[in-house]
Amino acid sequence: MSYLVFSLRVIATGLLAVGIQLASAEVTDQQIDKLLSQMMLQEKASLTSGASMWITKPLERLGIPSIKMVDGPHGVRHPSEGQFGKSIPATCYPPAVTLASTWDTNLAREVGSALGREAQSLGIQILLGPGTNIKRSPFGGRNFEYFSEDPVLSGQFSTAYIQGVQSQGVGVSLKHYAVNDQEHERMTISAEVSPRAMHEIYLRPFEMAVREAQPMSLMSAYNKVNGTYASSSEYLLNEVLRQQWGFDGIVISDWGAVDDRVQSIRARLHLQMPGDGGINDKAMVAAVESGELPEEELDEVVRSMLRTTLALHEDSGRYASYNQDQHHELARKVAAKGIVLLKNENNILPLGESDNIALIGNFAKVPRFQGAGSSLVTPTRIDTLVDSLEASFAPGYDLMGKTTPALIDQAVTAARAADKVVLVVGLTFIEESEGFDRSSYGIAPGHRELVDAVVEANPNVVVVLQNGSPVAMPWLDRVAGVVEAYLGGQASGSALADVLTGRVNPSGKLAETFPEKIEDNPTYISWAGEEGKTRYSEGIFVGYRYYDEKGIKPLFPFGFGLSYTTFEFSDLELGRSALTDNDGVSVSVKVKNTGSRAGEEVVQLYVRDVESSVRRPQKELKHFAKIMLKPGQEKTVSFNLGKRDFAYYSAEFGQWVSESGDFEIKVGNSSRNLPLQQQISLSVENPPKRLYTRYTLIKDIISHPIGAKLIEDFMNNPFGSRKPDVERSMTEEQKVEAMKWSIVIEAIIADMPLKQLIPFSGGKFREEELEQLLTVLNQ
Repeated sequence: MSYLVFSLRVIATGLLAVGIQLASAEVTDQQIDKLLSQMMLQEKASLTSGASMWITKPLERLGIPSIKMVDGPHGVRHPSEGQFGKSIPATCYPPAVTLASTWDTNLAREVGSALGREAQSLGIQILLGPGTNIKRSPFGGRNFEYFSEDPVLSGQFSTAYIQGVQSQGVGVSLKHYAVNDQEHERMTISAEVSPRAMHEIYLRPFEMAVREAQPMSLMSAYNKVNGTYASSSEYLLNEVLRQQWGFDGIVISDWGAVDDRVQSIRARLHLQMPGDGGINDKAMVAAVESGELPEEELDEVVRSMLRTTLALHEDSGRYASYNQDQHHELARKVAAKGIVLLKNENNILPLGESDNIALIGNFAKVPRFQGAGSSLVTPTRIDTLVDSLEASFAPGYDLMGKTTPALIDQAVTAARAADKVVLVVGLTFIEESEGFDRSSYGIAPGHRELVDAVVEANPNVVVVLQNGSPVAMPWLDRVAGVVEAYLGGQASGSALADVLTGRVNPSGKLAETFPEKIEDNPTYISWAGEEGKTRYSEGIFVGYRYYDEKGIKPLFPFGFGLSYTTFEFSDLELGRSALTDNDGVSVSVKVKNTGSRAGEEVVQLYVRDVESSVRRPQKELKHFAKIMLKPGQEKTVSFNLGKRDFAYYSAEFGQWVSESGDFEIKVGNSSRNLPLQQQISLSVENPPKRLYTRYTLIKDIISHPIGAKLIEDFMNNPFGSRKPDVERSMTEEQKVEAMKWSIVIEAIIADMPLKQLIPFSGGKFREEELEQLLTVLNQ
């Protein structure tokens, strides 16, 4: 597929979106009020849609400038004038999939800051990113743009990235809000998700970023959420985002995502991108003039647009240029730290200076270093592994990932002549991209053939993967090493050489679970939906939560990654053994480098609710930290757990809820390697008050003293007349039969709503008594 055809396809399906933040400039309410009072209705409407693909409308009469926005999750994609599909060269940093694998939020902040400087040098006010959606399935075509399957990891990386970009006076677009996790029918599909899963998994990273980094803009997603377009959802855009989280910025549509512009104004979507030639502006004016849309609601949207536009315009122009060499070296550092060593049998890595190496695979010469689609960056340069590693080379497959007998023979010959083989394979842009989801779980077909042939020729093979999401590895037991390099940005080749030769000790950890087979993934049966709906039937059990709950051993677990050295965890200590929900608790652990090389380790802290009234995961990541240790060095790592770390989202109460009871604190270096564990007791002082209704189940009032007495009385006399005491005259067979009926009756009664007390009491319990009971229970 040519780049032109691909670009047309992406634009046809709709591209990205926008985001902003007040930086250092200050715009007063008086300025905004004055401008608003001078504006005609048509002018107000005009400021709520774009002038072109990347620019907002100016209002020259009042001195209101336009602002420019471009794609930018991992690089500034500034379109070149008059050159379709081309962009001005910029540093191509590793995409989110690789950045998250560093588990180093300081690096994310550093990358964000560098992106902000580059955007400033190109006259950009808004950078479209970061992508904060959850990796629900390995099949997601856009997974390379997203951080993790875990909401806390995603939220912390989004927060750091935003802080970095916005420190340079450039706004961001936190996207795609919300529950946007697949490309299949992305502009019309309805994500059907429970309130609990939505808040605990899919909204949680957005909430963290909004509360902690204060982005000025979010991008509303294409899809519907429970039947309502995200761009029109008053629940998502107003009730949750503004009222619950305190968001004070603007919301911008994904490109072409607006369904009903008047309704989206009511929901508080501020900017429609791109412009539509004024069609929706006219519809908005007509709605105000007819009384359908109060002008005050339009004014509120325009007020936010003015504040953002003026602030960003005032903050632009900080840098005329940036140091390309320094930014390239940052890209190299991130790529190296994001590489995950998955297997290292007999210490085949690092490569020795005297090793005769065969380098096989065309990705070594023409690397796949970023994803395809709207985030495609034109790099300032490209480092290749062929140029960075001294070795003989055989391509093995062509640019489309296909192989031939001649290419196989050449690769086999090179493998047989070598001491060790570095075999670079993975997924091509044909297998994964924006615009479509993956259709198979393996690496590219031609790459699979090459692996089989090369392993037969030489068992000392290190497979290097370049891909944006997990892949099957049926060849895993037949190779000596596996390096997950993901998509490494423009410096991927030199970064790979750094790790393979030992100049850099690998420290990356998987930010997603690798299932052994796709059938093990929780979404397998429901992916990717039918009849316009995709059902999130796995609920909160996404990623490692599901594999833990089902007892399924993954190919590689969440948080896993090897090193050229070894580490030991010890002395887990809690600041207290019991706490209330108004307290916090400190957690400390010692980590020692027990190997012979300096290296970095990621300390991961998980929490488990031992017993809960609702089903909760076996463990959930709450905190993590990356530390550097010299050989023999030991450090103490500390965390603080707060109220939210013990809570779940209750659909019944519409809020986060903690329950009294015991919790386990688990610490280690992956979700499946948590050698240290301590227990702590939580006492909730003011639990949310349950509202009892006539539909409340009898079993749900057992914790209430009056409810418990009622249940006891009714169990003794379930159908209006006390049962005769005939047990002493029963035979053993009759007693067993009576016990059967007793068990059945108790189960039936427990699951009955309170209103059933009326017909089943034999007339002794009436409607007015039920009302009295509910009044007492609710007091």
